[in-house]
Formats: sequence, C-alpha cells, structure tokens
Amino acid sequence: MLRFRLMAPLAFMNAALAFAQGNPDSRSRIKHLVVIFQENVSFDHYFATYPNAANPEGEPSFSPREEPTPSVNGLSGGMMTNNRNTEQPFRLTRAQAVTCSQSHDYTREQRAFNSGLMDKFVEFTSVSTATCDQGLGRKLVMGYYDGNTVTAMWNYAQHFAMSDNYFASTFGPSTPGALNLIAGQTHGATIVRNTGNASTQVVAGSVIADVRAAFDDCVPANQSTVSMSGKNVGDLLNEKGITWGWFQGGFKPTSRMADGTAVCGATHSNIAGTSSSDYVPPSPAVPILG
Repeated sequence: MLRFRLMAPLAFMNAALAFAQGNPDSRSRIKHLVVIFQENVSFDHYFATYPNAANPEGEPSFSPREEPTPSVNGLSGGMMTNNRNTEQPFRLTRAQAVTCSQSHDYTREQRAFNSGLMDKFVEFTSVSTATCDQGLGRKLVMGYYDGNTVTAMWNYAQHFAMSDNYFASTFGPSTPGALNLIAGQTHGATIVRNTGNASTQVVAGSVIADVRAAFDDCVPANQSTVSMSGKNVGDLLNEKGITWGWFQGGFKPTSRMADGTAVCGATHSNIAGTSSSDYVPPSPAVPILG
C-alpha cells in the first residue's frame, strides 16, 4: 500500500487556540506556530524510511540525533517488499531529484484508493512524460526519497513534530486540500466567474478542483473563480486577537494596470532549467496574509 498523510488541521486549530486562551506557561514559551502543509505526493514519498537513510558513497550523509529518534509508520517489511501495488516501492537518488508530480485528480485519487485497499496508484495516479519521469515510466509513483536528498525536510523532522498517521478527509489537488486544512471541509463555494469549467471544479457548492480565489486580481482572466462562506481557522484566530499568515507561492506584483489591477509576471528557472511562473494564485478564502 501507499499511504497519504497531511498535517492535521484540527491539531493546528487546537494548538493555536490553546495558546490564545492565555495559558501563562505556554504563552511564555511558544512564540510562533508554523504548519508546513504537504501536498500532491504521499507522506512516504519523503519520509518512507525516516530516520534511516541509505547514505551511499558520494552523497551527503544523514544521521539521526544521538538521542533516540522515533521511527515513523512508513515503508518497511512487507510494505516495502510485498506491496499490494503492481510496482514495489524503490529509493530515488539525488540524481533523480526532479520528477513528475503524481496525478492528484479528484476521481483518480479515489480510484487509486480502491475502496480502502490502497493498491491502484500505479494504474490511476502515475504521470509519465519524457521530461520528468527519469525513464521510470509508470512505476515512478512508487518512488521515495530519503535524508540524502530531502535533507532539509528530515532535519526539520528531527527538531519539530511530524504527523505521520493523519489521513486527509478529502480527495483532489491543492485547493480542496488547502480549504480542508483551514476549515475542515470544502463546502460553501459561490461561483463568481465561470470561464466554462466551473461546473467541473465546484459541485453542489463543494470545491473539488483547483478553482481560484475571486478576490485575487492576479488570477488570469481565463480561469474561473469562487468565493467561500463559512468560518475557518483564520476567523477563529482573529476572534482571539492572534496574528497569522498564509504563504502559498504568491509573490508581489511586478507591475499594475492603469486601473490598479496587479500583474504578476515574474518567472524563474528551476534546478532542471525549466522556466515557470513565480506566482501561484491562492485558493479561495485563503488570503496570503491575514
């Protein structure tokens, strides 16, 4: 099986509100609470063998801290060698650091989960193109990194809490996941601009795809937008007078139109030399800074 886990929104809410309620001891020690939200890949893709890295010769080595480091509910034993999926898990090297993102379509993910059997990821979530599959084809979806490649993430895990057993309650790509993180559900959407595909992104008032935020003026005119109703963790923190921010990939405008509308035109090349836009329009009801 291949498991998907994300940071738990309720844990974030409870911790933030407990701090806000004025516990003198926690208030003196906790200054900032940061939640790093993983998306579009499985937990095992980055932490399958944590805290044990292969440490092959010629690659930066990783060693856990001297005090006992708890292991995670990752890939070991039969999960590694007799996996129910049609391809077995395998380690990706530092030379394979740029790979295709697996398909995270709403319906494809449900088919991959296969009514809880978790054994159809190769068939339904594989993405194979010559530019990013490293020659691995459909089996790429079963690949994982360790601390020799994603060293920074493993070092974060050495010092902070990591949620290795949280299962998200919604399927789909970035926007539904972000909404679920901050609000616990994705319902309450009102279509503001429909460029022809909104009916496939919002069904019966629930967001199921990457529809964009209506109040972001950098959203391209050819993309549908929605607004969201209901309460989220940002509202709860505001009620308690706690400052907060959400950072998703948005960058400041490069210029503005005559009417003041922002133009977000910055681009950069990634480590593979591919140029892409810096700006990622935020999900609806998730402002860049609150």
